[in-house]
Amino acid sequence: MHGYPTESLAKNIANLIEASTILTATSTRNARRYTLFAALAVAFAATLRAGDATAQGYVRVGLGASLAAETQFSDVDCASAMPAALYGCGVGGDGAALSTAGEFAATAGLGIGAGYAVTPALSIELQIDHRPNVPFEGRANFLAPEREQEVRTEHSSLAATVAAMIDLQALRALEIRGFRPFAGVGAGRVRHRLGETRMRFPRTETVVPGGSRTDWTWMLTGGFSRAISERTLLDIAWRYTDRGDAGTAEGAGRVEWRDGSRTLALDLAPTRAKVNQHSIVLSVRYGW
Repeated sequence: MHGYPTESLAKNIANLIEASTILTATSTRNARRYTLFAALAVAFAATLRAGDATAQGYVRVGLGASLAAETQFSDVDCASAMPAALYGCGVGGDGAALSTAGEFAATAGLGIGAGYAVTPALSIELQIDHRPNVPFEGRANFLAPEREQEVRTEHSSLAATVAAMIDLQALRALEIRGFRPFAGVGAGRVRHRLGETRMRFPRTETVVPGGSRTDWTWMLTGGFSRAISERTLLDIAWRYTDRGDAGTAEGAGRVEWRDGSRTLALDLAPTRAKVNQHSIVLSVRYGW
C-alpha cells in the first residue's frame, strides 16, 4: 500500500484549513467565494496521491462553508395579548403579513464525528456540528418599504446527528476513478441560541430578548472520498441541513427613543424562524 508522508499530509491539511477559514470568515455574503472554496477543495483532493484506506472504526474532523440562508421571523401566536405578540396579525406596509424577512450570513462551521463501518457499503456515524455567532440582517414590514426598519441579531447552534453513510462504489452504483462517491442521511437534535434582537425605526429602536430552544434537525449529503494513506481519507461533500426553528424568547423587551428622551418597557411573546443551510464540507477521516 502506498501511503502519504505524514509531514506533507499535515502541512497540506493545515494550509487547506487556513485557506478555507479566510474564504469563509472574510466573506459573509459573497457566493462566488463559496464556489471558490468548493473548487479549491476538489483541486486539492485531486493532487493527493491515492492510498488504500481500509478501516472499520474512524474519527472525523472537518470544516463547513455555508451559503447565506433566507428566513422570516414571525409570531408563534400573532393573537397573543399577554404577553404581547411582537408583530401581531395585521398586514404590513408591503401588503404581506407582519414579520421580518432577511438572511443568516454565509459562515464557516466546525464539525467532528466518529463512526463504524457496519458493512463495506454502510457506516453509522455520530456527528457534532457547531456554528457560532452567525449574523442575521433583515427588514421588518411595519412601515412602508422605503422607510427605515432594519433588524439585526446573532445566531449560534450546536447539533448532534446520527447519520447513515452509504459507499456508492461498494454498491457498484457509481464509480469515479480515484474517488469513492458516497451519500448519507441523518437526524438528531439541535440547540439554538439567538442573541438580543434590535429593530431600528426612524425615531425608535425596539429591543427584543434573545432566546434558546432545542429542536429536531435532519440532513442529506453527497460527495466523494479520496484515500490519502492506509488509514486516512479526505471527504468533500455537499450537505443540506434543516435545523428546525430558532427564535426570540418570551420576556422583557423595550422601546428606546433614539434621542434618549424615554424608554417604554414591553412584555413580549416569542417569535420563530426556520434555519436551513446548504454547505460544502471538507473533512478528514482517520480509521483503525
